Amino acid sequence: MALNIPAEVGMPLAEVDTPCLLVDLDAIEHNIERMARVAAEHGVRLRAHAKSHKSPDIAARQIAAGAVGVCCQKVSEAETMVRGGVRDVLISNEVVNPRMLARLAALAATARVIVCVDDADNIAALEAAAAHCGTTVEVLVEIDVGAGRCGVAPGAPACALARAIAAAPHLRFSGLQAYHGPAQHVRAFGDREALIERAIAATRDTVAQLAAQGLDCDIVGGAGSGTYRLEAASGVYNELQCGSYVFMDADYQRIVMADGRPTDDFRNSLFLYTTVMSKTKADKAICDAGLKSHSVDSGLPVVFGRDDIEYIGASDEHGELGDPHDRLVLGDRLMLIPGHCDPTVNLHDWLVGIRGDRVETLWPVAARGMSL
Repeated sequence: MALNIPAEVGMPLAEVDTPCLLVDLDAIEHNIERMARVAAEHGVRLRAHAKSHKSPDIAARQIAAGAVGVCCQKVSEAETMVRGGVRDVLISNEVVNPRMLARLAALAATARVIVCVDDADNIAALEAAAAHCGTTVEVLVEIDVGAGRCGVAPGAPACALARAIAAAPHLRFSGLQAYHGPAQHVRAFGDREALIERAIAATRDTVAQLAAQGLDCDIVGGAGSGTYRLEAASGVYNELQCGSYVFMDADYQRIVMADGRPTDDFRNSLFLYTTVMSKTKADKAICDAGLKSHSVDSGLPVVFGRDDIEYIGASDEHGELGDPHDRLVLGDRLMLIPGHCDPTVNLHDWLVGIRGDRVETLWPVAARGMSL
């Protein structure tokens, strides 16, 4: 089996094989430090979401900068992070498959493992799996704070589940999962703020009801790269679960802040490196970055540093570039800002870390394809 490695350490950027994912090390280090500083300034914990990078190497850097651990969406992702040295993992999702529950319970023997529930039957199944393994699993009640996806209703329904968790011998009630995913990508700041204010109010009320019943929340988690400052300043949330900030992407850069400007907290650090492979038309070129190398669910990528070239279409193996001034030639290299970083990373085996125009490191995308 070919290792499909696109570069070697020390190689000049011009010699790196394409299409591949580049990580600007100066930019990612800035992003990691910036988010850690924001969390520290607000007195909240950062539990960085690893579904964006799927890399224990990047997770280690986030933890070294102050993150308490990571979030994952799947048991297999969590297993990969623990094998890579992470010792505090939240599966910010429900797990109901019996085989996956068994693996989750077993993982709790080697690391702190936390999982979300929104159904009493799931609590019973999780207790049985943990009892079989002789482990203790920490559990958050996920509440629906407006996303309309997973989550029990805030207030009394959430409290009922918390009581059931607290009564289970091999489970520990650890708090609430209160993440509003769709709000992260709402373009206008005022609209985004209004959604999060409602989420904060529902979460605050649920925390108060739990406290009245003697159930304290060690974790009140949520927030993402589009709203993290609102949750951090809420006085309710104590863990931020931001993920995309580490890379940024074209879609996140379309949202605006209170002053009407795009966010400038974080820099683009992830790029899809591509080569012009055909130039038979004056106003158009074809590159080797098609649908098998990046996701277009959140829109097409943006050509980095070139306002005269536009990525205009994709098929399986080809990307179509608008070149109205006929400037591109065969073999030209371009860096694309992906429309959506998370699923784009999941299409690649390696992240090529560059500093300036040299390859400094190679990170395997160790949790690529971990969907169980």
